[in-house]
Amino acid sequence: MSVSIYYSARRATPLTEAESAAVERVVTTRAKSFPYDDEESLYLYDLADRGRGDELLTGSTKLPTDPDRWLPVTAHVLDSVTELRRAVGDAEWHVHLDDTDIPWDEAAGYDLPGLRDPDLAAELGGLYDPE
Repeated sequence: MSVSIYYSARRATPLTEAESAAVERVVTTRAKSFPYDDEESLYLYDLADRGRGDELLTGSTKLPTDPDRWLPVTAHVLDSVTELRRAVGDAEWHVHLDDTDIPWDEAAGYDLPGLRDPDLAAELGGLYDPE
């Protein structure tokens, strides 16, 4: 059974040129720092495929089934979506892990309880350094 993170941003006005450039920078930079070549990372759907005027960005990421990879991939994707949200102002964002909403925190961004817990990382084999 697969689990995915879904993300979307909506507002009445389209992305500005500066916002579009910022989104491209986030996507490019985060892709370069993604920890695994053989896992899904941040993926934004093609704007032309959506057809709804108020959607600015939509995307999803299928999370790995390997527990050693789940934490780093989830953290990376949520950090990426956090950067996107900060780059695209004044939009209504919805981020969820299948049916569970992921809350927004102004200081921390998108995060899940225990996601960056070093004890949990050690329990999963020490392959993930949450620092």
